[in-house]
Amino acid sequence: MPENLTEPWEYCLYIPNDLRAVTISRRTLRLILTMHGLIRLVDTAELLATELVSNAVRHTKGPAALRVRWSAGVLRLGAWDADPEPPEPPVPLEQVADVEGGRGLGLVRACADLWGWQPLTRDGNRGKVVWCELAAVYATPAT
Repeated sequence: MPENLTEPWEYCLYIPNDLRAVTISRRTLRLILTMHGLIRLVDTAELLATELVSNAVRHTKGPAALRVRWSAGVLRLGAWDADPEPPEPPVPLEQVADVEGGRGLGLVRACADLWGWQPLTRDGNRGKVVWCELAAVYATPAT
C-alpha cells in the first residue's frame, strides 16, 4: 500500500541517443510507479513513456531525458530532446494502419488524459519537451 499519494515527487532519467534507452526508461518507470504504489497506472504509463522516449531517440541526434512527476493525483510524463522543432502531428487512430509514421503520438493522444509539447530554451540550449498526463482516481476504503 502506498505511503502517501498526496505528496508530490519527481524523477528525471537522462538518456543517450540509443534505442536501448527506450527499454531502460520503460523498466525504470515501472519500478518508480510500483515503489510509489501506483501499480494501476503502470501499463498505460509504460506505453506512453515508450512512445515519447522512442520519438525523442529516433527523431533527434542528441541526448534525451524522461521526466516523471506525481502531483495532486496526476502523473505527468515528459520526454525532452535537444531538437526545438515541433513533433509531427499525431495520426488519428482510425488511420494508424494506413501510415508508416506518426503512430506514437496518436497512441499518446488516445491513451492520455492530456498531452502537448513546448519548446524550451535554457542556458542557450534549445530543445522541446513532449508530455502527457494520466489522472489517477482512487476510491477511499470503506470504514
